[in-house]
Order: sequence, then C-alpha cells, then structure tokens
Amino acid sequence: MGVSEIKSPVSVPETPGGCSSSSVHRKQLSVFFIESDNRRLALGRGYTGGTTPVNIHGKPITNLSKTGGWIAAFFIFGNEMAERMAYFGLSVNMVAFMFYVMHMPFETSSNAVNNFLGISQASSVLGGFLADAYLGRYWTIAIFTTMYLVGLIGITVGASLKMFVPDQTNCGQFSLLLGSCQQAKSWQMLYLYTVLYITGFGAAGIRPCVSSFGADQFDEKSKNYKTHLDRFFNFFYLSVTLGAIIAFTLVVYVQMELGWGMAFGTLAIAMGISNALFFAGTPLYRHRLPGGSPLTRVAQVLVVAFRKRNAAFTSGEFIGLYEVAGVKSAINGSRKIPHSNDFIWLDKAALQLKEDGLEPSPWKLCTVTQVEEVKILIRLIPIPACTIMLSLVLTEYLTLSVQQAYTLNTHIKHLKLPVTCMPVFPGLSIFLILSLYYSVFVPITRRITGNPHGASQLQRVGIGLAVSIISVAWAGLFENYRRHYAIQHGFEFNFLSQMPELTAYWLLIQYCLIGIAEVFCIVGLLEFLYEEAPDAMKSIGSAYAALAGGLGCFAATILNNIVKVATRGSDGNSWLSQNINTGRFDCLYWLLTLLSFLNFLVFLWSAHRYKYRAIENDEDKSRSSL
Repeated sequence: MGVSEIKSPVSVPETPGGCSSSSVHRKQLSVFFIESDNRRLALGRGYTGGTTPVNIHGKPITNLSKTGGWIAAFFIFGNEMAERMAYFGLSVNMVAFMFYVMHMPFETSSNAVNNFLGISQASSVLGGFLADAYLGRYWTIAIFTTMYLVGLIGITVGASLKMFVPDQTNCGQFSLLLGSCQQAKSWQMLYLYTVLYITGFGAAGIRPCVSSFGADQFDEKSKNYKTHLDRFFNFFYLSVTLGAIIAFTLVVYVQMELGWGMAFGTLAIAMGISNALFFAGTPLYRHRLPGGSPLTRVAQVLVVAFRKRNAAFTSGEFIGLYEVAGVKSAINGSRKIPHSNDFIWLDKAALQLKEDGLEPSPWKLCTVTQVEEVKILIRLIPIPACTIMLSLVLTEYLTLSVQQAYTLNTHIKHLKLPVTCMPVFPGLSIFLILSLYYSVFVPITRRITGNPHGASQLQRVGIGLAVSIISVAWAGLFENYRRHYAIQHGFEFNFLSQMPELTAYWLLIQYCLIGIAEVFCIVGLLEFLYEEAPDAMKSIGSAYAALAGGLGCFAATILNNIVKVATRGSDGNSWLSQNINTGRFDCLYWLLTLLSFLNFLVFLWSAHRYKYRAIENDEDKSRSSL
C-alpha cells in the first residue's frame, strides 16, 4: 500500500552551538508526519468519515432534516428527568428509610447512602467505556435504563412487603434513638443492598451517555451549532432540576401520606414511563458508531511510548510521526486530530522508525490521532478534578443542612414544610437561573466579556466555584448564630425540638447560592467536556463529570471520619456530634470554605494553562481560557 510523505527530515537541524535544541524539537515535531493507508482497519472497527451520523442500523443518514434536532432531544430530556427524579428521590428518602424502617444507626445509614451515591457516579466511567467502545450511546442507555427500572421495582417490593423489613412493633422515636428496635436480618439487608446497587449501576450506565447522546442530535456543520449546543446543555440541566424538584416535593408528600412502598413505586412508575418515551423516539435519533475500545487505544499509546522511550527524534532511523493517509482517521467515528507540542514523551508512540516496517502492529506504532486522544484525556483531568470540591459541599449539605432544619421552625404561616423538602430550594433557584439565563445573564456578561454566549465554558465553571465559596461561608456564619441561639434559649441538650422563634428559611440563602453555583459549574463543565473530548470518547469525557461527583461523595465520607477522629474531646463529642447544639458544624463549614478557596485558586491556575483542542486541519486554537 502507498505511503505519502508530508515531511520526513532525517534529523532536526542543530543549533549554532552544535547541540539540538529542545525548543526546535517541539516546533518541528508538528510537521514531521508521514501518512499511510496501510492501516485502515488496524484498530479493529474500520473507520467512517469523521463524525458522520448514522441510523440505528449503522447506515449513514442521507436526510438529516427528518432526524435529530430539538424533537429528538426532548425524548432524551424525559429519560434524564426521570433518572434524576429517582436518583434524588433515593438520596433524600433512603437515609430515613434505613433509619426508621430498617433500624440502622443514622450515621451508618448516611454513610451507606453516600457510598451508594458515590459508587453510582464513579462507576459512570464503565458506562462511558461501553458506549464509546462497543454498544454506542443509544444501546447503553437502553440496557442500563432497563436495569435501573428493575432495581427500582426491587426497592418498591422490599418497602411494600413486611417480610423484607424488621418488626416495627414497639419501635417509637425514643426506641430508635436508644437503638433498641429489632435489627434487620442479614438477608434483608443483603436484598436491600442488592436492589439498591442494581439501581446504582443502572444510573452509572445512563449518566455519561444521556447528555452526549442528546448533543449528538445536532448537526455540527450547522452555522447555529454552537448556539444549539449551548442551549441544549442548559435545557438538559433544567430537566435534571425538574426531576430533583419533583423528588423533593411530590415523592416526599407521597411517602408521608401513603407510605414508603408508594413513594418508591412512584419513582419506578416515572422511570417506566420515561423508558417508553425514550424507545418511542428511536426512529428520530441520530447515532455515532462506537470507535472501538478507548482503553485499548490508551494502553497501546502508553506501551509503545514506553518501548520507544530511548529512541531519539534526531536518530537516522527516524522516518516521521505516523498517520494514515487521507482526511479520515483510523479510529471509527473520529476525525483526525492535529499534532500538539505538549506531553512530547507520548509522541514516541507515533515515532516511525525504519525497523517498524510497512504494516506495523498498533502495539508497535500508533497514529498521531491516537496519541492526541491520550493527550486530550490527560489535559482534561484538572478541570473536572477541581469540581470534586463542589460535589463534596453538595453532599455535606444533604445531611448537615437537614440536621440544622430539624432544630428550626419550618412553618409558612399555617403550613408546615417537611424537613426532607428543604433540598427543593436549590432546585428552585437553579430553575429560576436557567429560566433567566438568556434574558438576563447573557446580555449583561456579553458586554463585559465580548463572548457571544456571555461567558466561556471555563468562565462559567469558575463562577460556579466562586459562588460555592460564598454559600458555604454563609452556612458557617448562620450555623454559628443558630448554635449560640440554641444555647442561650435553653435548647442545648434538646436538639430534637424546633426553636419556634428561629425560622428555617435562613437556610434558603445557602441553598439558593449553592444552586446558582451548581448550575454555572456543572452546565459549563458538561458542555466543556463534550466539546473538548475526542470524537470517539465523548461518553468517556462526560463520565469525567460524573466521576468527579462520585469522588466528591467519597471525599465527604472521608472528611467526616477524619474530622470526627481529629476533633473528638474527652467527653466523646466532636464537631459532628449527634447533638448538633453541642457539636461545631460551623467549624466544619469554615473548613469547607478554606478548602473551597484553595480549590478555586487551583482551578484558576489550571484554566489559565488549558489550551483548547484543534479540530481537523484548523490552526491550533490554543488560547488562554480565563
């Protein structure tokens, strides 16, 4: 097969001092290419013309006007809304279910649910891998959303039948606090954990694919593509917010009025309806062919780069950096990615030497595009990593703020709002911000930044992280005031009673601020990861956000355990004492404020250094992000 040499110098010109300059190496490597057509199928799945959309049968769509667009996206929004409704419904109700029904200690119940949330998010990498490597996003969603439904049905059955829960006789609130209620049998807990984690893994498969699959419905060659994509991710998160609002209101109401079985059954019914709607939209969807195992391609780059670590770019054996001929890459569903000059040690994987021969194995020689995929994945890591702190704060709010609300007056005139409904307020603030985003925020920020979208993706992430610092700082101020008020008014040891003169609606400030932080940070992050991830790794890119969320849940558990050990006094109390009035939740909030501020500084540094990826034959679009 033919080889077309673009530029293949035998060696790099030397500097006047007689030594090869590393800066010259970096500047010249980007043009040391040879292109060959001898590996069209080398990665196992062939290739297509860039990111050409196909139908469900894998055939190119000839008339794009009959598929995709906003109509197809709305079917996908419905699936995400139901998934988020179930996720938040479980997160807010499962701790109480384990405590009041399964008779587990409150701390154990809280940690168990935090671990469930963490695993369901962190394992999203698995769903992203399957979608990008083998199944495609549609079939990954179809399989895992069915698994999600099966898990919810199992939880509903467990909450509805007495055989799956311990005896509730003579088990009042006082007995629960003393721990004298009958404990759940080991097989009952095994059943609960089994169906709970089936649900968790179902969520893990859906989460990294839904946003990417929805974004796939828009034509990237359209002049309005950027605008559609920007609006899509805002509407996508609006559907997430609606699911959360329903979970924190309707599901809580059903639980109080009709019991646990009906509450979890509501989640199962909603997921069943959304599944039916998702499958009903099948003829409208645009698909992207999976590009083969991304982990295999990453492993190939790392192995080959290590094997050739001692090879020199100045060697007489150096032919060029290897790439297949033509405009198409060797990776299914991916355009070519131009060479970049960072992580130059990885370029050794594409270093073609004379000893490689004409038809080398991908375990001996990788294409430039394959190497650039790995570089992009590495470059992306610091940005989602900086959002772990926001996820940690959100996780702490789910437990700490609810404990605060139990000591406060939650009445609105004659209406008493259940404490478990308090997390609805961040959702309402998100809904309000998203509703006003294009009419208020974008016009104002457009005048400041000159960006047609108001703010860049990384600027929005930065705004979210900054607002989260203000939120957690206010939480520390109010908790300090609440604690002193409780002590001064005789409630120090009566932490289960509400203080009638101190309203819970002071908590709305921290709730609304964290809602604003979440909408800016997470929406900006999802859009950033989708646009910057390699074509054949979009789901893996989206999984970065979910992985950061999961690590935040685990980090919250670890931080709580460290704080309890480090601050435990001679009386056995710590900052996180079960009696919130003798504990020091305010000190924990101040610690979170400090950690959030340090994290924000790291983000500013990472965002300033980040270089946006170049596409196809475009010039390098490297630019400072902030």
